[in-house]
This record gives sequence, structure tokens and C-alpha cells, in this order.
Amino acid sequence: MSAVVAEPVAVFGCRPRVAGGVCFLEDQVVLHAAGTGCLRLHLEQKWHKFIPGTEKSRGVQALAVSPNRRYLAVSETVAEQPSLTVYELSSVPARRRRTLTSAELPAREAVSLAFSPDCRYLAAATAPPEGHLTYWLWEKQRLLAAVRVEAPGSGICQVSFSPQDNAQVCITGNGFFKLFKYSEGTLKQVNLQKGEPQNYLCHAWLSKEEVICGTDTGKLILFETGELHWETSVEYKKTPRELEEDATTEDYESSSDVSCGLASEDNGSQQDSLPQISAVAAYSKGFACSSSPGVVLLFEKTKGKEVYKESQEIWLPRDLFSSEPKQSGRQDIICICFSPSEETMVVNTNKNQLYMFTMFSTDLMKEKAAYFAYLNFPLHSASITGLDICIWKPILATCSLDRSVRIWNYKTNTLELYKEYREEAYTVSLHPTGLFCLVGFSDKLRFISLLYEDMHVFKEFAVRKCRECSFSNGGHLFAAVNGNVIQIYSSITFENINNLKGHSGKIHAVKWSADDTKFVSCDTHGAVYEWNLLTGKRESECVLKSCIYSSIALSSDAKIIFAVGSDQTLKEISESSIQHEVPAFGVVYTAVAVSHSGHMVFVGTSLGTIRAMKYPLPLTKDFNEYQAHAGAVTKMSVTNDDLFLLTASEDGSIFIWKVYDKGGGILKWEKEVEYAEEVLIMRSDIEEKSQAMLDLQIRVKELQTENDYQLRLKDMYCDEKIKELEENFTQEIGSLKTKHQILQAEKEKQELQHQFQLSELMNKQAREVQQLESDSNQKLLMENEKYQELQVKSQRMQEDYEKQLHNLEESKSRAVKELTEYYEEKLNEKSVLLEEAKEDMRQQLQAHEEIKKQIEEDEDREILEIKIKYERQLLEEKESNLQLKGETGVMNKRLNSLQKELKERNRDIEEMRLEQQKLQGIIKSLEKDTLALKTEIQERADTIQDKEKHIYDLKKKNQELEKFKFVLDYRVEEFKKQIESRENDIKTMKEQICEMEGELERFHKESTQLKLNITQLQQKLKATDREMHRERQKKQNMEALIKRFKTDLHNCVGFIQDSKKMKDRIRELYTKYVQQSDTVETAALDTDLQQEYMRQREYLERNLAALKKKVKDQEVHQAAYMRIVQENVSLIKEINDLRQELKVAHTQVHDLWSTLRLTKKKQAIQDTAPSSELLSSPAVLRLNAEKESEKIIEMQQLEIQYLRDQIQEKGQVLAVQPLSGGNLPKLNLERSHKTQQQ
Repeated sequence: MSAVVAEPVAVFGCRPRVAGGVCFLEDQVVLHAAGTGCLRLHLEQKWHKFIPGTEKSRGVQALAVSPNRRYLAVSETVAEQPSLTVYELSSVPARRRRTLTSAELPAREAVSLAFSPDCRYLAAATAPPEGHLTYWLWEKQRLLAAVRVEAPGSGICQVSFSPQDNAQVCITGNGFFKLFKYSEGTLKQVNLQKGEPQNYLCHAWLSKEEVICGTDTGKLILFETGELHWETSVEYKKTPRELEEDATTEDYESSSDVSCGLASEDNGSQQDSLPQISAVAAYSKGFACSSSPGVVLLFEKTKGKEVYKESQEIWLPRDLFSSEPKQSGRQDIICICFSPSEETMVVNTNKNQLYMFTMFSTDLMKEKAAYFAYLNFPLHSASITGLDICIWKPILATCSLDRSVRIWNYKTNTLELYKEYREEAYTVSLHPTGLFCLVGFSDKLRFISLLYEDMHVFKEFAVRKCRECSFSNGGHLFAAVNGNVIQIYSSITFENINNLKGHSGKIHAVKWSADDTKFVSCDTHGAVYEWNLLTGKRESECVLKSCIYSSIALSSDAKIIFAVGSDQTLKEISESSIQHEVPAFGVVYTAVAVSHSGHMVFVGTSLGTIRAMKYPLPLTKDFNEYQAHAGAVTKMSVTNDDLFLLTASEDGSIFIWKVYDKGGGILKWEKEVEYAEEVLIMRSDIEEKSQAMLDLQIRVKELQTENDYQLRLKDMYCDEKIKELEENFTQEIGSLKTKHQILQAEKEKQELQHQFQLSELMNKQAREVQQLESDSNQKLLMENEKYQELQVKSQRMQEDYEKQLHNLEESKSRAVKELTEYYEEKLNEKSVLLEEAKEDMRQQLQAHEEIKKQIEEDEDREILEIKIKYERQLLEEKESNLQLKGETGVMNKRLNSLQKELKERNRDIEEMRLEQQKLQGIIKSLEKDTLALKTEIQERADTIQDKEKHIYDLKKKNQELEKFKFVLDYRVEEFKKQIESRENDIKTMKEQICEMEGELERFHKESTQLKLNITQLQQKLKATDREMHRERQKKQNMEALIKRFKTDLHNCVGFIQDSKKMKDRIRELYTKYVQQSDTVETAALDTDLQQEYMRQREYLERNLAALKKKVKDQEVHQAAYMRIVQENVSLIKEINDLRQELKVAHTQVHDLWSTLRLTKKKQAIQDTAPSSELLSSPAVLRLNAEKESEKIIEMQQLEIQYLRDQIQEKGQVLAVQPLSGGNLPKLNLERSHKTQQQ
């Protein structure tokens, strides 16, 4: 076997969701589940003793400690099979005593365990819905009984023994509470469940007959001998701080609006939730239970109606270093236990935390609420993603997905620093000095200073989701992984010195060499690269694409790389190739570490085990394997002195191992290493503390003066009191002395009397004794004489009785002889009588036979007669039967028809019933409708009354409007006069508009001619642009040719000393660049180009002169246009004013029309026929006048619309004219001109 030995000396972690996960072994020793096993922890001495689990175990499911604290039962799942193991805790280390397995049980692990009071039996319960309760005699590994527990659903299940009865077992779960009694090899249920089934989450025995149960609805139910005895509901509890905050918010809201108050109530109701009893435990005064997250309630026994009453609230403390302090105090408590002396209570939460509370302090505290304290320190509650150590200090840093960074001391086994952040932490690296650390968060990489009591972020780097970072061994550099790139930064200037590119997959690990000149990294695509940091380039590489590397380690001389990955091997890489591969024997290696001496190699597996092996690596199973973590090992590290191995896992636990190398000369490291004691502290903290110290010193001085003054006052008061007491005591002493003398004299007198009385009593007693002796002697003599007389009498009596016995025997023999003679005579007489009876019997038999013959003959005759008679009757019956058969056939037919009719009637009845039910439903709905309609009728009646009132008010208003009618008529006539005057103005305006239209037509003609000129010029400009483009292209081609010629000429100049080569090169140049046709064509082209250029120039100059003249004319036109525009603006203003006045007139006319119609209707109703005839003629005249006014208004509206169209067209033309002067073409002008002409 391997000579490398590792022993766990400290474990930081707690396994969650373990039934009975925390329990006391002694008053100061706590046992709880951690990793795959259990941890014993001393609260004062702080030592850790780890009990490893079974090989290939997934972790502990349930725990139970025997009542005498000697045995521990553990439920595990080993190789997909359930296993129950019992350990003996008294031996050091804890020895595995028994392992319980049974083929009769289903393959499911036990979720709850319990020892009997005498520790001989063990009860185990498997999880519902297919739950089983088993009863073991564990020392003999024998299953005594098993029973199936039917449950309606899955949930938490708990089993326990009665505290005084080995045969009575209680089991609770979702929908059941059952008591079983073991007798004659079976478990029999002794209670009957009554009422609605509850979801029982936990229970505890309070006495031999009482069991307290907690439900998921916040109910506490007390059963006595299986019957419901007492029940109470516990409310959802708020912390004292929340209650204070609520009180302050209520005070604030009382002064604010009601709506704010309602909103706050809604928020409060959303925050609260239903209570549930998640844990319960009994103690001598009563029991403790957890009804809400973060609180334990103590109940004590009372003598009143309430059997148990709440006496104390104990809350989990708020973690000030947490990112969410409120949530840290609101954890679900899943287990409660008391120490044997009931001085300490320990609880376990769903976030892997352990808290303790000293019980004796509850009697001293006046307040109802108290607070827990951490059992040791806060632990990680999620997977640990990073671990690192430093050189100067015996500390290690860890980070986790629970968003916390923690600093541990592996020498003192304590937590020195921790802080929670708002983002998840993926990696951590400690500076060699131990004063700084790097942490890779999901948003940034942070450089953090480790202060005396806090962590201060000194610098942030924009590296998102940094999965790996590492300080160099010298501390002057650090590496950070950003995607597939490794960035090297300076720890002093924080500059990015180098970027190492080359990885194609995710980088999983990075390592520095001892001298910081080399750097090694691995990724998910099977690449292991070695980088030279002096050049920033890759020195060597080893790629195996089939393997996903998870961790690497580097030897102290940086020549050998150890790598582990997904291919279940440990690889030894050197000189860019794999030298050795060690198989993992069925598991995946997830982490690797090498000692600084190079003699020891440690690997962590996906099952959470640790393997220690010697170097060179063995090819066989020559290693020590240790059960440790319940999840895959994520990080491993060996301290610089090779004394400790540190491992972290996905289950949130940290193990510190003491390492022994039996053959590697480890004694040189056993000297005490001197570690640095320096710490960092902020200047502001020092100033605050110094200020606080000054304040405290001043306060101390003030308190000293106050105390001196108080002491003087107390001294004076005490002196006076002493004097008073001395005087009182002297007086009392004098009086007591006199009393003492009197009492002493009385005592002497009483002593004399007592002596005299004693002498008399002694004489009297002597006399009485003498008399008693004489009397007793006389009595003895008398009794002796009586005894002798009685003895003589007894002899005489004996003789008499002997004589009587002899006489009786003689008389008995005589009587027997007489009786025998008497009975012999009787026998003879009876024998004679028997013979006579026999003869009589013979005679009677003969007579009987004769009588029998005669009776038989008579019977034969009677039988023949009866036979003939019955045969006749048979024939008659057969005939009647045939008739009856016919009748029965007819009756059967009728019966069938009647049955059919019955069935039809039944169907009709059922249909009628259904119709009746429907009708009843309709009747009910109609009744409801009638009620609703009645209410509606009542409402309508009310509304009618309101409307009648409204109509009455409207009638009054109508009367008022009639009064105004006459006034409005007069105003209508005035408005008509105004409209006539305005019509005259409109006519004049129309004449002006006609003149302006003539001018506009002239302007349009001129603009069309200008447009034609512009289009010609634009076409000429386009032609010139094309020619210019061609010339530029030619120029560019010539420049390129000249450049090429220059380069060739430059190359040719290089041969200036060699005339032949020079001549050849020049010829080549001539043949390449000069051709005869080109020379001729170029000359002809040049002359043509010059002529064309001169012609185009003259044409453009002429066009320019013509355009200048047109521009001058355009300026004149523009002035005219401006004048017309101003006139148009003034006209538009006048038209707008007229429109507004028209609108007002329209509204007034409309109102007048409505009032006129109303008045006409009323007059037609009220007036009689003759009066209506008289008034008909003026009404007709008025109607004609109204029709004329309507026609006039319509004409005016049409004219106004026409004017609007004209103004819009002129506005468009005016908007276009200045643009035409600017020589820019507008295509839409021609279309607008055509539309105007049309």
C-alpha cells in the first residue's frame, strides 16, 4: 500500500435535509452530518473528529443517537442499495459495529431512525407513499417485524420510540399518525385515527403516554394514549425588528392618505405566509418548536385549561455581513436538539447553518424575545467554486455560489473573515502576503484588500464571468481568464501586460511555475499549454481532444504537469507529451494537487473521495482512498510546508487533512513555521476607533468622578447608618444581657426541680419493676398448672376417641352384612319378575304379528281404492293443467306487454322528473329574476320620479327660453343686415381675385419658358459631366502608367554600370510602353480634345451671360411677387375673420331655429283652430324669408370654398417661383400647371 497517509483534522460544512441531523453526545460535544459521514465537534476545545461513511456512499440520509449516547445509527445508500450502519462511539476512532440489510425490504433508504430506551432495538421508516416501518434487534442483525404504512401522498416521515416502552413505536407523516406495539413477532396498530387527516411534519414524546405533533398548517396537536387531548394553532411570527419597522410605518401612514395605507396593507399581506411546524423537540419543562422561518418557540406546562403555554421566542440573528440581512434571519429550522443537561439548544437550518442558544439565560432575561448565536461560525450553503492559500499566513480563501467569500485559518480551525456580495463568485486567489485577494464575480473581477474586520474592494476590472484567476508566486503579477484569453496584469500598476491567446475551449485551470517565468493552462478541448511569460508565446503544448481537462498541477521544478479530466485517468505530461497514464478504476478525477517536495500526489474524485499516492505514480491500486465529501471535489491545494491538504467540494464542505509521508523525510518541515501577524486597516477605521477611544476615555473619567462622588455620598450615608446601628446594637446587647441573666437564674431553678423529679421517678420505677416481677412469677406458676391439667385431659380424650373408633368399626361391619343379605333377597325377587315379563312379551309378539297381517290386508285394499281414485283425479288435473297452460301463455304475453308499458312509464317518469328538476331550476331562476325585476321596478319608479322632477325643471327653463325668444328674433334681423353688408364686401374681393388670377396666368407662361431653358442647360451640363468623368479616368490611367514606368525606370537605373543590361532594359521599356499606333492616335486625340474643349467653353460662356440677364429679370419678378404675396396675406386675414364671424352667426341662427320650433309646437298645441288660421299667413311669410336666408348662406359658403382653393393654388405657385430662380429643376410644376388649365 501507499506510504502517504491523510487524516482529517477539521471539517467546515453541514449536510442539509438529514433527519435528526444534529444531536448532542455530551454537554459540550455536538454531532452533525457533514460530507458523506458525521462530525463530532467540541464547543469549547474546538476539536473536530470525523466519522467517515461507507465506501461508495452517496451521503447520510438519517441519523439517530442511542439514549445512553454510546451508539450512532446512520442511514445511507450504497451502490443503489439502502444500508443501515451502527457505530460504537465509545471507541476511538468510532468503530463500525453492525450493518443491517434485509432482502425482504424494498430497495429504498430509511428516512428516519430511532433507538429504543434500552438501546437494544432500532426502528427505521422508509419514505411514503410506499412506506415501511421496520423493527430490528440490531446487535444480532435480525429483522423482528416489518409493516407497510399506507399514506395518501409523499412527504416528511418520522419515527420514534416511547421514552419508557421498548415495544411502543410512533410514526407520523402526510395524512397519518400511528402508534404500533410489538408483540409476538408482529407490529400491531393500537390507535384509531379520527377526524380529518393532517400532514404531520414532526413529533416528539413528552411522557410515556403524551405525543406532541406539528402540522403544515401551524397546528400543535397533543395525543394522549393515541387520543386527541389538546390542540392549538400558532400564528405566523414576525421578528421584533420587523414589528418595530411596521410600527414606524403605521405611525407614518396614519398621517398619510388612506390609499397609501391600503397599499402598505397589501404589501404586508403578500409578505406574510402561512405558519408550519417544521421541527419539535421535548425537554423537562415542556417542548420547543419552530412555527415560522427563523424562530423557535418554547412552550411550558401549565395547570389551567391550556395544557402548554408559550413562554419564549428565540430568533435567528441577522447577518450584518450578508447582502440580504433580513433573509439571513429567515431560514427554515429543520432540526432542534437539547444537551443532556438542557443548558444548550442547537438548531440546524435549510441553508446548512448551525446555531446555539444557552437555556439558563432565559430565566434571567426579562424580554420575551431572545437570539441564537452561531455554533462556531457561518458555513457555505452552496457549491464551493474557488480555493487558494498564501505563504505569509496559515489561511485559505474560499468562494462559493452562495455569493460569499470567506477566509479560514487552518491552524486554529476558525473563520477569520467573511462577506456576502450581490453576485455569484466563481474563483478566488490569495496574494502571497495574505493581505489581498482576487475574486472573479459574474459581472467583474475585483481586487480586494483583506482588512482587520472587513473586505474592501480596491480595484475592479471589466472581466465578466472570470472562472479562473491566480497570483504569481512573487505576487507582482496575476492572471485572469477572460473567455478564451488569459490576461496578465501587474499587481502594482494594474496594467494589462500581456494577453495569452490560443485556447479554443473554456479554460478550467491555470498554474504558475515557482520562478514565475512559466505559466501552464488547460481547457475543455483537451489542450494543455505551457507559456513563456518573458516572450508571451507558447513554448509547448499537449492536445488530446477526447479529454475535457478539469484540473492541473505543476511540480516544483515546473518540468512535470499532472492533469486530470473526463477520461478517468491521471496524466503525467512532460516535454509536450504524455509520459504516463494512471487509470482511475471506475471514477472520474476532478482535481489534482502535488506536494512541494514532489513525493506525494493527491486527487479528488467525482464521488467526493480523496486518493493519496506516492510519486512515481503507481499503475495498480497502490493508493489510500478516504471517504470525505458528498459531492464532486472542485478544488485541492497543499500548503507550502506539505503538512496540510485542503479540499473543497460541490456540497459546500471544506476538509483540512494532516498529511504524513512515512518515507519522504517530512521531519524537516516539522519545525514551527513563523507566520506574519500584520493586518490591514483603513485610516478611517483607525480614526473612528481612536475617536471612539477618546470618547470612551472622557466617558470613563466622567464616570469615575460620578462614581467617586457617589462613593463619598454612600460612605457618609453608611457612616451614619453604622453609628445608628451601633447605638441600636449596644442598647439591644444591654437588654439581652439582662434577659440572659434572668433566664440563667430560671434555668438553675428548673434544673433543681428536674433533679428532684428524676429521683422520685427513679424510685417509683424501681418499685413498679419489683411488683411486675412478682406478678409475672405468680402468673407463670398458674399457667404451668393449667398446662399440666390440660395435658391430662388430652390423654383422657385420646383414650375415649380410640374406644369410640373401635366401636364404630364393629357397628360398620355388622351393617354391611345386613345390607348384603337384604339386597340378595331383592335380587332373587327381581329375577323371578323378569322371567314372568319375558313370557308376557312372547305372547304379545304373537298377537302383534296377527294384528299386523290383518292391517296389511286392509291397507292393500285401501291403496287400490285410493289409486283408482287418484288416477281419475290425475286425468282431471291434466286436462285442467292444459287449460291453465293456455291461460298462462296468454297471461305471460300480457305480463310482457305490461312490463314494457312499465318500463316506458318509468322512462316517462324519469323524463318527467328531469323536466320537473329543470322546471324547478327555471322556477328558482325566474323567482330570482322576479326579485331582480321587482328591485329594478322600484329603482325605475325612483328614476321616474327623478325624471318627472327634471321635466318640471325643464318646463320652467322652457318658459324662460320663450322670454328670450323675442330678444333673439330681433338680433337675427340685425345679423341679416350685417350679412348683406358683408356680401357687398365679398363681391369687391371677388373682383380683386379675378385681376390677380390674370396676373398669375402671365407669371405661369413666363415660368414655363424659363423651365424649358433650364432643362436644356441641365442636359448640356450632364454631357459636360460625362466628358469630365472620362477625362479623369484617362488621367488616372496615365498616372498609373507613369508610376509603373517610373518603377521600371528605377529598376533600370540599377544596371547603369552594365551597359548591355542597361540597353536591353531600355529596349524592353520601349517595347512595353511605346507603340506607333498609340503615338499617332494620341496626337490626333489631343487636337480633337482641344477643339472640343474650346467649343464647349464658348457655349458655356454664352449660356452664362444669358442666365445673368434672366437672373436680373427674375429679381424684378420677385419684387412683384412679394407685393402680391403681401396683398394675399392681408386678404387671407380678412377671410379668416369673416369665417369666424360666419361661424358665430351660424351657431346663433341654429339656436334661434331650435327655439322657434319649440315655440311653434307649443303654440300649435295651446291655440285653437281659428287663432291658428289668423296667424297662418305671417308664419308662411316668415318661413319664406328663412328659406331665402338659408340659400344665401349656402351661396356664400360655396364662394368661400372657391376662394380658399384659389388661395392655396397661388400659395403653391409662390412657393415654387423662388426655387425656379435658383436653377433647380422641379418636375411637379408642370403637373400643377396642367391641373390649373383643366
